[in-house]
Amino acid sequence: MATGLVADLTQLSGAGLAVTEIGVDPPPLAHTPGVVQVGVHRGGPIPGGALDPFDILICAEPAAPGPWVGVAPARLDAALAELRAAVARQPVAAAVAAQVFRTTLEVSFDQALVNESLAYSMLLASEGFRAWRAANPPRERADDPAPRVRIDAGRTLSIRLERPAARNAFDARMRDELCEALAFALEHPDAPPVRLSGAGPAFSAGGDLDEFGRAPDPGQAHLIRTLRSPARLAQALGERLTVEVHGACIGAGIEVPAAAARIAARPGAHFRLPEVSMGLIPGAGGTATIPRRIGRRRACWMAISGAEVDLATALAWGLVDEVAV
Repeated sequence: MATGLVADLTQLSGAGLAVTEIGVDPPPLAHTPGVVQVGVHRGGPIPGGALDPFDILICAEPAAPGPWVGVAPARLDAALAELRAAVARQPVAAAVAAQVFRTTLEVSFDQALVNESLAYSMLLASEGFRAWRAANPPRERADDPAPRVRIDAGRTLSIRLERPAARNAFDARMRDELCEALAFALEHPDAPPVRLSGAGPAFSAGGDLDEFGRAPDPGQAHLIRTLRSPARLAQALGERLTVEVHGACIGAGIEVPAAAARIAARPGAHFRLPEVSMGLIPGAGGTATIPRRIGRRRACWMAISGAEVDLATALAWGLVDEVAV
């Protein structure tokens, strides 16, 4: 029988998810390192009480209140199986995501960004990420010198992502240009309202996958990520910033907007956090921004499951504030 450290390390073999049937099983007393703890309620009044140790709360109610993820009763077991499979594919990234989400609302916004970047940098050296990168080798492409971000000044300062052929995928140049634009807005002497939008069929399909893991020094990459953070600047703009999103809002495409005071989404917008499936966690600020809109448990479910959130759910949860017409 495995004991002590050996038993602890077995959690990393893919058995990193524990499901508690609330009202049937005794609830966990504390968080368990290396294990994603899921509470499930199969019907009836939504319980309160000792729910703190749970990373994710799922109930058989499509319109669930508070921290719960509502699932149609007929889909509940399938949803749990999908979640278990997602954790089994990337147990280390899933466990690290849960650990980061557990603390994100207990620290300042800036510190939450730092904690996220530290964990993200560490996972870049993990076996899970290396396996994903080997299965999805980056493409060699000619450099596109075109600007990634456009600024139009007026009564409202308009900032637009301008990489439509790549569905506004965030590469290092887009990140840096967006930081420059948001910093310009933040320092503008007239403090005008600011609107951020994206050109083309999608607001943003997320990070440019061809750049993932290419930084030669993970420590330096961490410092760059914290110094050049669009999410930090978006949050600093406060009530001045509205983000208009449409189409695919994947990874950074919702992590950065979630820092804004207001998000207006066009019909058909949809949202997803795919990073755990790559052996990583959200790295553009999502572990800090999204829990501050929808709570840490729903955010943790989005990150670990990788499931797509439709506009109606995003609106009900507060991930977006209004539907633009």
